[in-house]
Amino acid sequence: MEPLLPPPQKHPLGCHTPRIPDSDAMNGILFVLRTGCQWQALDTTTICRHSSAHRRFVEWTEAGVFAEFWKQGLLKYDKLKGIDWSWLSMDGAMTKAPLGGKKTGPSPVDRAKSGTKRSILTDADGIPLGMEIDGANRHDVKLARLTIENILVKKPKATKKRKQNLCLDAGYVGDEIQELANEFGFTLHVRPRGEEAKELKRNTKKKARRWVVERTHCWLNRFRGILIRWCKRPDTYLAMLHLTCGVITWRATGLLG
Repeated sequence: MEPLLPPPQKHPLGCHTPRIPDSDAMNGILFVLRTGCQWQALDTTTICRHSSAHRRFVEWTEAGVFAEFWKQGLLKYDKLKGIDWSWLSMDGAMTKAPLGGKKTGPSPVDRAKSGTKRSILTDADGIPLGMEIDGANRHDVKLARLTIENILVKKPKATKKRKQNLCLDAGYVGDEIQELANEFGFTLHVRPRGEEAKELKRNTKKKARRWVVERTHCWLNRFRGILIRWCKRPDTYLAMLHLTCGVITWRATGLLG
């Protein structure tokens, strides 16, 4: 990630305090992302001060470092293993947002408490390709276009020989989804949540298609820092998601432990 970092800014308190190394700040950010602790908890560790780590996190968020980290991971993965565009899968997941902020809303599954929905698009192996966030009360259909448009790498054009199948659950209904599929060259496969599970039980040799996105959401939830949204600013929360997707993608390349 070091080549992606912007030039260092001057310390807000002057030059009497040495600037902490970028590696220490990054370790602090990863610690918060992985454990879900508050930023202030960094002060009890030997990593770095929370003020330095958070300041560097905001600085890198505004510079687009984490989105670029994810993008470079996708490019490297495509070069080494190849992104499987033949079977794509998209779905949304809701998470709590106790502090509120922009792009939050009353959750329909949590007594109208404040929450956020993340919509994600994956390839056939569950590698995250695009993402968008909004309020928990936002319908999945309304996030579909933005999720597809936020794919960080160039999507190849679909042909008759190389179709791009898009698997969705039964919540994605209506003319809007069909028009979106026609515009981007997708072949839709819309099925209820339980139907694929029953079919896989009957035929164990058949490969799951839509469920890969559910697995990707589980991978994301292992990073406790995004399991509950504590960021009031939507851009910083989205940056945490970008960093998480970047880590998942780079791990899939086999170049990151």
